[in-house]
Amino acid sequence: MSIKPQPNLWQCGPYALKHAMVTLGMFADEKDITRLARSSEENGTDEKQLGRAANEYHCDLLMIRKHNPETAKRQLLKYLRKGIPSLICVYEWSHWVTVVKAEAGKFIILDSRDKAVLKILTWSQLKNIWVYYERDSFDKEHWETIYDFHPVVPRFRVQTKAKFSVARAKFLRRPENRALAQFWDQYVEDLLALCRPRTVLSVNVFSLGEFLRRHEEMILDQVTFWHGGVPRRIANKILDNMHFVADTYGLVIHEEDEKRAIAGITSILSLWAAGEYGVRAVYK
Repeated sequence: MSIKPQPNLWQCGPYALKHAMVTLGMFADEKDITRLARSSEENGTDEKQLGRAANEYHCDLLMIRKHNPETAKRQLLKYLRKGIPSLICVYEWSHWVTVVKAEAGKFIILDSRDKAVLKILTWSQLKNIWVYYERDSFDKEHWETIYDFHPVVPRFRVQTKAKFSVARAKFLRRPENRALAQFWDQYVEDLLALCRPRTVLSVNVFSLGEFLRRHEEMILDQVTFWHGGVPRRIANKILDNMHFVADTYGLVIHEEDEKRAIAGITSILSLWAAGEYGVRAVYK
């Protein structure tokens, strides 16, 4: 479970649905989606199969078809503004991708065929890979253009949504941040045990960035002191990753949970250090 490339040529559909769900703060294993959709190496996955899998996660996979590119763009933007990701089958209906955000004329795509997964496309680039040409059934000399897309709409109130942006997509595309994308779900699930999504009713809360401003040095001091062999800059990178993920989902810490968050994040970082660098027996 993560934001990562597909391992083969035929699992793009399950990965696209999984990435849409990541945007909605839902986490599912691509293997489970593949099983529920009954995807196969021979036939891949069509929209009906993806709709069946989405239904198992209490989401509806809508079907919207437009023939004019500008009309299709307007309809797609309407859903993106609501925070609803959409699946699109591109390259003459041969590959599924997920559109998650539009910003300043650019579209953020999660494409499991790309090593970095997150891609930033202009409208012209997206339009060119999106269009499908089909011979007109009434006029065999005429080819009509088709722009299909499939919004993934949850049938329940979503706890938190990912607020991707062009800047965040560029950050995750960097090679040094691939590990963050690879373990994205684990970061989110760990943080949700300590933080809560910000709402209009949230009071007496502060961001993880403010939390780290207050306590990062103490946490790093303790973990590096206890372990002894953890490079401080690498441990600091783990905390930076947490900060990035928390900001992406709008997670905050309530003042009454501050001490609990100190203990929780210190414990997570200590477990990471022990797993990454090993640890000798204590009090033995």
